[in-house]
Amino acid sequence: MRIFTTLILFFCLSITTVKADLADTLEKVKPSVVGIGVYTPTGRPQNSLFGTGFVIGNGQYVVTNEHVIGKELDESILQHRVVFVGSGKSGKIRKAQVVARSEMYDLAVLKIEGVPLPALTLAQDKFQREGSYVAFTGFPIGSVLGLYPVTHRGIIASITPTTVPVPDSRQISIKMLKRMRDPYLVYQLDATAYPGNSGSALYNIDTGEVIGVINKVFVQETKESVISNPSGITYAIPVKYLRELLDKNKVSY
Repeated sequence: MRIFTTLILFFCLSITTVKADLADTLEKVKPSVVGIGVYTPTGRPQNSLFGTGFVIGNGQYVVTNEHVIGKELDESILQHRVVFVGSGKSGKIRKAQVVARSEMYDLAVLKIEGVPLPALTLAQDKFQREGSYVAFTGFPIGSVLGLYPVTHRGIIASITPTTVPVPDSRQISIKMLKRMRDPYLVYQLDATAYPGNSGSALYNIDTGEVIGVINKVFVQETKESVISNPSGITYAIPVKYLRELLDKNKVSY
């Protein structure tokens, strides 16, 4: 009985320690989390939030997904690509320009105007072990819920190729065929991401170092069903591919 009680106490203390570590890490991470979107002076609404990003380097570079910034701007209505800083109604906008992008790895880097922001540190290229506890902070369904950062925690469930099987060969696209020939490895997580989480930093709970970038959720049926019935399978691009993009474009980090 004494041994059993000791084990229960140890288990509870372990959980408390993990929660405390994440709470401390989150205080450091949140100031570096930003929204990615478009500002349209004549639009209703003027601000459109499409995804999440995070600050790196000298505080003027922001990382997100390539698909988050993929939409072409309409210059005839003076649209600007922007980064949303802060949270809630106190959020402010910063104009941004794309300085690097990779469709293959679904990554993009923006440079923002104004004073530098707190930056996150990138982990080394080595893959994190399967079973490692990780977290990500972003703006799930941000276009509806607004600029309020939300944190999800989970584990690295698998390190797997990017290719996702399809039930019907007619669903295979040319892009998928290219990736099948030369797939790269990504993290599969058991934590659920939602639309708007794209571009969120996947980070080590203990240190806050960025180990990857959230890029997609496996959707079983329709895009709408991911909100009410998410599959729970989320993928993240390992940081080694982000480092390759930054080095190629001579972006300091």
